[in-house]
Amino acid sequence: MLVHIVPRFEKGRILRTEMLENLRDFPRTFLDVRFEKYSEGIVTGLKVRVEDQALVVSKGILKHAGRLYLLEDDFTVPYAATGRMAVLKMIFLEPTRRPDFTAHHAEIVLEGEESLGLDEVELGRFKLKPGAVLRSDYQDFADMATEYNTWCDLQAPYSAISASTLRPDIMHFFAREMLRFRSGDMLDHAFSFTCLNSERISREAIEQYIHLKTGINCTNVSNVQLHRQLSDILEEAGRSTKTAAPWANSRKGRMIVD
Repeated sequence: MLVHIVPRFEKGRILRTEMLENLRDFPRTFLDVRFEKYSEGIVTGLKVRVEDQALVVSKGILKHAGRLYLLEDDFTVPYAATGRMAVLKMIFLEPTRRPDFTAHHAEIVLEGEESLGLDEVELGRFKLKPGAVLRSDYQDFADMATEYNTWCDLQAPYSAISASTLRPDIMHFFAREMLRFRSGDMLDHAFSFTCLNSERISREAIEQYIHLKTGINCTNVSNVQLHRQLSDILEEAGRSTKTAAPWANSRKGRMIVD
């Protein structure tokens, strides 16, 4: 039976346990049902902004071990230039059990350890040389994977149906760059517009697109490898555009007489 219950808090009515339980359970139940089929990873938000000597994690929701964790306010983490890999990660702690409730907590920390434990999720990473400035403004799509002095969130798992995928803003960047090249392949157009118009692009869609374009099977590869293949596709599209340009310009002003 489908049901939608709205408690009536009115003067003169007795405040019943069922009314408070409805307020308590409905939001959590709604979110659990909404994202039941989604994989582990970032559901929304948790985008990292690079500021002077600090990383700012925006509020958002992350799914881990079947639970939805909510970051209600932006969270700031200081950083320093060490020349070594630094990984911003979310670490899930042992639950706190009290008579009235059980609380599940997670901490956001910046560590030099690249490998992740079972109860850790990466939000991004960087290698910053002493004296350099950490940046997150990319020159092009391939620049996202630059090793030094560049914030990289390619490794961060973004929640999607069945399997985690690349963050939407990464795929938006790909789509805008591809459309700027004006590729003659309708598959590129269709995939790019799908990226721009979708809340998230499934991992399967990305894998199938890469397979159709290159013949390479990308099943069970990392996010970084998916990005590398997409970068190669963009590079090829850029070369094709440059090759076609002189031919296209040579036809300007011509008239065909029958």
